[in-house]
Amino acid sequence: MPYINLQITQGATREQKERIVSEFTSTLARVLNKRPEHTHIVIQEVAEENWGFAGMLTDDFRKSQS
Repeated sequence: MPYINLQITQGATREQKERIVSEFTSTLARVLNKRPEHTHIVIQEVAEENWGFAGMLTDDFRKSQS
C-alpha cells in the first residue's frame, strides 16, 4: 500500500490537487506497478509563515522578491 504525504505551502487550487493525486497515482502504477486503488495520498497545506528555507520564512522571502 503506497502512501505519499505531500506538504506544500497554502494556495493550490482543488484542480491542482486533483492533478497531483492523479499524476502521482499514475506514476506509482507505471513505475512500481502499484494498484491505484491501494494508493493513498495526503496533501498537507502549510501556512507560509510556518515554512522556512534559505534562512527565511517563506512569507518574508516572497515579500523580499517583490
